[in-house]
Amino acid sequence: MKRFHPMPSWLALLMAAALNAPLPALAGPGHDHGDVQPAPTGNGPSRQPDGSVFLPKPAQRQLGVRTLVAATGQHAKAFELAGTVVMDPNAGGKVQAVLAGRLEAGPKGLPGVGQAVRKGEVLAYVVPTAGAIERSNQLAQQAELRAARDLAARRVARLTELADTVPRKDIEAAESELHSLTQRLGAVGAGLATRDALVAPVSGVIASANAVAGQVVDARELVFEVVDPSRLRIEALAYDPAQAQSVAGATLAVGGQRVPLRFVGAARSLRDQAQPLQFAGDSSALGTLALGQPVRVFVQSTDKVEGVQVPAVALLRNPANQTIVWVKESPERFAPRVVTAVPLDGTSVAVTSGLKPGDRVATQGATLINQVR
Repeated sequence: MKRFHPMPSWLALLMAAALNAPLPALAGPGHDHGDVQPAPTGNGPSRQPDGSVFLPKPAQRQLGVRTLVAATGQHAKAFELAGTVVMDPNAGGKVQAVLAGRLEAGPKGLPGVGQAVRKGEVLAYVVPTAGAIERSNQLAQQAELRAARDLAARRVARLTELADTVPRKDIEAAESELHSLTQRLGAVGAGLATRDALVAPVSGVIASANAVAGQVVDARELVFEVVDPSRLRIEALAYDPAQAQSVAGATLAVGGQRVPLRFVGAARSLRDQAQPLQFAGDSSALGTLALGQPVRVFVQSTDKVEGVQVPAVALLRNPANQTIVWVKESPERFAPRVVTAVPLDGTSVAVTSGLKPGDRVATQGATLINQVR
């Protein structure tokens, strides 16, 4: 009879643990989820749950982030007007044909757009065009006058030979008739062969040219426009009459820079239910503009507004389409602030609410901060 040997306790525990261990589950084809993505380290730019942005110092230097300390002050209230570039009436002019005819090139050929010209320079000629009947009548009249002039010349020659027997008054009458016929013949001949010269009214450059060799133009038709690019003017339309009465200054936004303008005056007649305002600029930046080019004019009013002046590029939009700025609350943390602002000029605005003195507002690189997710 065999004796029963009990199993050691440690072996029993090992077998129980092996039986209770879960079996590995294998996913079928098409149900695997690929490799597990590594957890984020938290050292890069990231958007926080409260809407702020964590931006480490190396990322700030890479993005070129710059801030500005907010300080309140009194600023001239401004409003934006739609303007147009026009010519100075004393430094520009139009060249029009006085009579109908055919264009011919001047001594230097027909000028092109952008070509420099001097005052009094002949730009082109207009050869008058006449109908066949009118031209034949002029030729017939020219022939009659030529025959009458020859007869008058022979009569003067005969009377001069008989000067001792012919009264002096007869000789003078014959000479006067000869002179009159000569003048009339010259006038008819000039009418057939004359050319009307189109000259530049001022010194400048050709702003527009509507001339081609052999082109037929009508009387008063515009052929050239000459303008001095250093003396252009800006004309803006003000639909509020009160705006024209409170103009203290104006600036023009040209290529990211501000061009100061001088207020010339306001018209006393309406155009399209608006009052035209005209400004002149002394900066050479106006020379880069073209006639008729639309521009934005920021007019400073005599009224004052209290706020924080910041660059216009610091204003951004959040997902709710609200105007915000990014404020640096800690060395590596930027928070959005909803603000209201009014324009001051083409490059800066005045924030009237949403900021307090001492806040550091992101000016450069604010657009890149707004894109961090």
